[in-house]
Amino acid sequence: MIQIPLLSALALSAGTVLEKIILRKKNMDIKSYQTISFFAIVLLMLPLLYFFWRLDSEALTLKNILIFFSIIVVSLLANMFSFYSLKGAKVTSLEPAKLFEPLFVISLAILFSFFMDGIYETNNKFLIPAIIAGIAIIFPHIKKEKIKLNKYFITALLGSLFFALELVLSRLILNFYSPLAFYFLRCLFIFLISLILFRPQFNLVNKKNYFIIFATAGVWIIYRIAIYWGYLKYGIVFTTLITMLAPIGIYLFASIFLKEKLKWKNVLSSVIIVACVIYSLLA
Repeated sequence: MIQIPLLSALALSAGTVLEKIILRKKNMDIKSYQTISFFAIVLLMLPLLYFFWRLDSEALTLKNILIFFSIIVVSLLANMFSFYSLKGAKVTSLEPAKLFEPLFVISLAILFSFFMDGIYETNNKFLIPAIIAGIAIIFPHIKKEKIKLNKYFITALLGSLFFALELVLSRLILNFYSPLAFYFLRCLFIFLISLILFRPQFNLVNKKNYFIIFATAGVWIIYRIAIYWGYLKYGIVFTTLITMLAPIGIYLFASIFLKEKLKWKNVLSSVIIVACVIYSLLA
């Protein structure tokens, strides 16, 4: 069933490019997009709840409710930072900042493992290749492309940090939900809070944009369900290593659909990632 984490990497690639396509439209502001996109996610998941709903009683303890709402707050911040950066800059120029997310996830998982036994695995078979892959895909970008720390890159970096924190926090309570139930409740609360705070005008979005938003929503559902399933089945570090394959898809999709130039350094980074994943699978 290793195909499911691999599916998450493909979905992450597609979702990032689809979001850029919709956010680069002049009539689409990030506040409206955040609200409408989470509404689309909630709507698409509603029919699936009949088949995949599970919420254990442990999820309703005060401690776990507080963890859940901390995840909501962190998720709101992560999405706002991410949408702002995607709205203002090219996908390929932001990719180095987004590539920090798996390193942030692994670093936070290691940190949390000192305080919580049995939840965050630190098996060197996966941990060392994951760290090597993470560093390898970031180092060429920073050293050779001389990245300028503009506001879009910084907000993308903050988005990566908060997404990583959200994922690591989610692992604390993920056992008490089915992956779909957890993602549905997460997105439902983000939608309701965004609706109250931003009050978007749904009628200003045309039908073509709605089609892209719902397509993107479907991709993000696949990505998150696969990620949560991977965390429960294989652990957070190995699943994160597999999702490091996502930049390969992002480079290809951005090149094909956004006409962004693919550089040889991106190809070299991709080869290193694939090598680390293969090593972990065969070791």
